[in-house]
Amino acid sequence: MDTDRLIRTLAADNDQHGRPVGTVLATALLVALPVTAALLLVTLGIRPDFMAAMRNPFFDAKFLVTLALAIPAIVISLHLSRPEAALGRGIWLLLLSPFILVVALIFEMAMPQRTPMMVRLMGRNSMLCLSTIPVLSMPILGAVLYALRRGAPARPAVAGAIAGLLSAGLAGTLYAAHCVDDSPLFVATWYTLATALVTAVGALAGAKWLRY
Repeated sequence: MDTDRLIRTLAADNDQHGRPVGTVLATALLVALPVTAALLLVTLGIRPDFMAAMRNPFFDAKFLVTLALAIPAIVISLHLSRPEAALGRGIWLLLLSPFILVVALIFEMAMPQRTPMMVRLMGRNSMLCLSTIPVLSMPILGAVLYALRRGAPARPAVAGAIAGLLSAGLAGTLYAAHCVDDSPLFVATWYTLATALVTAVGALAGAKWLRY
C-alpha cells in the first residue's frame, strides 16, 4: 500500500470512529427497528382486535412496561459507552418498568377475576412469547453493540447486559402488538424470562465484542 492510500485509509478510519456514539446508535436503531417490525409482521402479524384491545388498560400497560425498560436503557447505554463512566445513580431508572408492572399486578389482583390465576399466568402463547421476544431482539442487539463499539465501555459485560435490556424492551414493545395475553401476571412471568435471556446474551456478547 502506497503512502497516499495509507493516509486516506487512516483518515477515513479516524472519521468513522470520531462520530458520536449517540449518532451511531440512533442510526443503527433506525435501521434495526424497521427490520424487526417487518419480521414480526411477516411471521406473526398484529393481533386482529388491536384497535379494540387499546381500550383495555392492561393491554396498554404492556407497552408502558416495555418502553419504561427500553428508554432508560438507551440513556444508560450511552453513558456506559464512555471509558470513564461508572454505573451511577441512573441505574435506578431501570426500576421504573418493574414498578409499573407491580402497580398493574396490584390492580389486577384487586379486580374480581373470572379466570383462574394459573390460566392468566400461562396465557395462550407463553412459549411463543418466550421464544419470539429473544428472536426479535437479535437485530436490535446487534445494532446496539455495533454502536457501543464506537465508544470504549469500561465494563463491557455490563454495557452488553444493558444493551440486552434495551433490545428486549424494544422487541417486547413490538411483540406486545401481537400478544393476545394482556394479564400483568403473564407479562411479569414470560416477558421477564424472555428479557433475562436477552440480557444474558447481551452480557456475553458485550464481554467479547465491547472489550478494548
